[in-house]
Amino acid sequence: MIDPKLLRSAPEEVARLLARRGYRFDVSAWRGLEEQRRHWQIETDRLRAARNNHAKAVGQARGRGEDIAPLLAQAEQLTAGLSEAEQQLGAVQAALERWQLDLPNLLHESVPDGADESANLEVGRYGVPRPFSFQPRDHVEIGESLGLLDFEAAGRISGARFVVIRAGLARLQRALAQFMLDLHTQEHGYTEIYPPYLVSSPALVGTGQLPKFEQDLFAVRGEHTLYLIPTAEVPMTNLVRDQIVAAEALPLKFTAHTPCFRSEAGAAGRDTRGMIRQHQFEKVELVQIVRPGDSYAALEQLRGHAETVLQRLELPYRVMALCGADTGFASAKTYDLEVWLPSQNRFREISSCSNCEAFQARRMQARWRNPESGKPEPVHTLNGSGVAVGRALVAVIENYQNEDGSVEVPAVLRPYMGGMAVIDAAARGLG
Repeated sequence: MIDPKLLRSAPEEVARLLARRGYRFDVSAWRGLEEQRRHWQIETDRLRAARNNHAKAVGQARGRGEDIAPLLAQAEQLTAGLSEAEQQLGAVQAALERWQLDLPNLLHESVPDGADESANLEVGRYGVPRPFSFQPRDHVEIGESLGLLDFEAAGRISGARFVVIRAGLARLQRALAQFMLDLHTQEHGYTEIYPPYLVSSPALVGTGQLPKFEQDLFAVRGEHTLYLIPTAEVPMTNLVRDQIVAAEALPLKFTAHTPCFRSEAGAAGRDTRGMIRQHQFEKVELVQIVRPGDSYAALEQLRGHAETVLQRLELPYRVMALCGADTGFASAKTYDLEVWLPSQNRFREISSCSNCEAFQARRMQARWRNPESGKPEPVHTLNGSGVAVGRALVAVIENYQNEDGSVEVPAVLRPYMGGMAVIDAAARGLG
């Protein structure tokens, strides 16, 4: 969440900064709630002090043998008044907290201005799209012709936006995930994590998915409601929830390969064909917990780690700095990596790398002890896809397709595929 001190001391400045996102912060309404909070806080403190003083007076009167009935009646009135004041204060504080939880993060000054994704700024590009001597097909046509992608069977089992992947392509997806994990743990210094796939609502509040984006989540109702993770960012970032991390332990760098589950409630009618936008998909996620002064250098590093995946796979891509209106709720600055898809003749997102600064840390009470002040202060949190496995599979299928419908296996993945160089109809029986 936004620093509460800044909200109270400079709400007009907060409104100005949030306007860069296209978000309108109602300063008058906020000030009105703050005035109510202060009023009921003062009234609660006054009545509590009066009740305590009155209790002493009752005790003194009882010691002198006086009739205390009138004093007891006054005590009841004070108690009732205090109870009412506490209820009013609690209601106002709950309204303020909910408002704070719904406010997006403030943007870093380097984020480009803009009203939509058309204002995103290209800041880098790698590789040149392959020239095809034939009309390239999309991953759906290729996978179905090989008998290795089965959307019809998935539809019978689960409905729309699911797929069954078979044999050679299933192995290729597994190879992609294993390659990414090995790269990030062996070369980039991340610790591999196997996290829970079900998380509590406080965990999702901590990373910013709740309360604002509950419609995007899949809930499992039982004795306690749990949610299927939309990304491994949630459990991995929450590893430092309610913790004070020693300065010498930072940075913390975590990676995990997990399934991810999203309802795609806001994506009706978008990418309905194929594997681009599904309810269940896999990612290799990267999370860093760092000192505040190091977080923007860490963002560039994390982005580089994700780029290395695409470079080793020899997939053309570009890097986009997202504009204010396109930057995610919890992020102060985000880079998107967009991989080239020949069938669409354009780049499509395959990774987002974000610095959330202290936004998530305040919600999680995740802190470090600053040696300069000796006091606990919020850490900075970063996350990024390193990368989305399903979209990487799509990109490999399309960029490495052959005219006969087979798919070459990128050189870096062949050790994970038992040396297999080509996936063709014969790969239907391979796993």
